[in-house]
Amino acid sequence: MAFFSTDALNPGVRKREVFGWAMYDFANSGYTTVVITAVFAAYFVGAVAGGADWATFAWTAALSVSHLIVMFTIPAMGAWADRHAAKKRLLMMTTVGCVLATAALGLVGPGAVVLGVLLIIVSNVFFAWGESLVASFLPELARAQAMGRVSGWGWSLGYVGGMLALGLCLGYVLWAQAQGQKAEQFVPVTMLITAAVFGAAALFTLVLLRERAQPQVGAVAAGSWRESLRQLRRTFQQARRYRDFMWLLACVAAYQGGVAVAITLAAIYAEQVIGFVQQETMVLIFVLNIAAALGALAFGYWQDRLGHKLALGITLVGWMATCIIAALTTSKGGFWYAAAIAGVCMGSSQSSGRAMAGMLAPPAQLAEFFGLWTFATRVASIIGPLSYGAITWMTGGNQRLAIGFTAVLFLIGLALLMPVNMARGRAAALGEAAPTR
Repeated sequence: MAFFSTDALNPGVRKREVFGWAMYDFANSGYTTVVITAVFAAYFVGAVAGGADWATFAWTAALSVSHLIVMFTIPAMGAWADRHAAKKRLLMMTTVGCVLATAALGLVGPGAVVLGVLLIIVSNVFFAWGESLVASFLPELARAQAMGRVSGWGWSLGYVGGMLALGLCLGYVLWAQAQGQKAEQFVPVTMLITAAVFGAAALFTLVLLRERAQPQVGAVAAGSWRESLRQLRRTFQQARRYRDFMWLLACVAAYQGGVAVAITLAAIYAEQVIGFVQQETMVLIFVLNIAAALGALAFGYWQDRLGHKLALGITLVGWMATCIIAALTTSKGGFWYAAAIAGVCMGSSQSSGRAMAGMLAPPAQLAEFFGLWTFATRVASIIGPLSYGAITWMTGGNQRLAIGFTAVLFLIGLALLMPVNMARGRAAALGEAAPTR
């Protein structure tokens, strides 16, 4: 099993533990694939909100509220988790919360806009908290020179999980439609399927993943959130020391906005602009996940060889091409080309960003720094979809202009990536003297 080599792992880390860690990507990808991308997004706009002019904006606004909540909570949560060695404990709580809220989405029917908005906010907050917490385990598991590879293992397995959840849902939808059922009858069942896959797969993580961190001195006596916020403020005050990490956060805040558009609005664009029907959209997202899995896996290896910065830059150029093709194409075939490029870039760009954050985060503050990384991704998740929704609304439904604007976000991300110096940033994270160049 040389492909999954222990040479990539830190001393004392076993393969089964890395498998358990990667299985969380497998588990939670069903949520983003089915709920946020392929099924519930289009169902909310078309059935729950009745296709109203404000429906797309309402969907993006609900997601933006969830991202705001995460932005103002996850950095302090990460600092608290570091102080108390409680990453796994919090991961268990956030997992249960997301699974239950996802299952509750099955209660949302036509006209239940308020309930749908509330449950999307709750489920997405729990999802983001869990995503940040599990990512903070990466530097404990992988050697520095193999962080891209191990991150790629997780992301690629994650897309397999997304395909499994979507495949099960697609099979059920096809059966239900053959029985004459309508979307308000079969979509709620897909929410239950997604929740079940999430909960079952996450058990591997909660059983196999170890909490290696030790509570910091004084953590029990001074364990309030206020003290966690003080630590967070000290981190920002030391930002000049970690300037490469801060440049990375700025880069992430830009390009992840475009990725968030692809995740949250791909199904809506495919159905309302290109003319896909729901079954075609689900097949499209299924194939996109295959491309994303291959992209994450391949780029994980290439990233360690080419360099993190170059690998991420290549994916951002690919994303710009995706947006331009999607904005100009008028056929389903043309959109398939855009989706294929997006799939490869999606897995690789997200895997690259996580590995870079792991390289630049101080070992004693992993949850805190990954909390900052999540803060940046949530800023992006507000900027991207909300700007898309606003442009669509202000232009009377011109989603082509909105997707074209998304290319600008990737261009800004590429510009902000240029100042990042990985060697200097890694030295700062380890408390070593910075290299001269």
